[in-house]
Amino acid sequence: MPPEAVSFSHRLRRYIIAGLLVWVPLVITIWVLNLVVSTMDQSLALLPQGLQPEALFGFKVPGLGVLLTVLVVLVTGVAVSNILGQKMVALWEEGLKRIPFVNSIYNGVKQVSDTLFKPGGQAFRKALLVEWPREGMWTIAFLTGAPGGDVASHLRGDYLSVYVPTTPNPTGGYFVMLPREDVIELDMSVDDALKYIISMGVATPAAPRRRAA
Repeated sequence: MPPEAVSFSHRLRRYIIAGLLVWVPLVITIWVLNLVVSTMDQSLALLPQGLQPEALFGFKVPGLGVLLTVLVVLVTGVAVSNILGQKMVALWEEGLKRIPFVNSIYNGVKQVSDTLFKPGGQAFRKALLVEWPREGMWTIAFLTGAPGGDVASHLRGDYLSVYVPTTPNPTGGYFVMLPREDVIELDMSVDDALKYIISMGVATPAAPRRRAA
């Protein structure tokens, strides 16, 4: 093949890759936003027929469900931020406790949501380096706490509760309890570690700054 043809093929491939690097993140971002907006727009079905956007304006208003969802969440947050609202929530939760199956689901979800969204709370406290899934293979994990309850009484030594996420979707993963000596604490923020995992190792975090002696 002539050198000119090889050079043209190389440039063409480089241009295609450069174009993909621009369009792929943009298209995926638009797709995710469209999915979120369309999903929240379905909440409008909860309104009476006379208050539907088509009945009021004569046409569908995209994104109105997002505003409605944000408004409902905001009003709920304001309502439960005072003593009366907290008492109402307590009565609501007490009623749910009387329903066996619903109680189990609600309490489990509430514990997770309190951990994730409660002000000052930290779902993932530190980024860690652990051997997984076998000796000699390493991955990034997150410290979530220490074993408790009857589990702690069966563990000999100092153990940590660790979450090992999957990639590129860190919402799936494994909860394990590891000896403290088998865990390496990283000089890396949780946000940087999550980006590293989601990018499958492509978005390499910056090297930590050396501490002055």
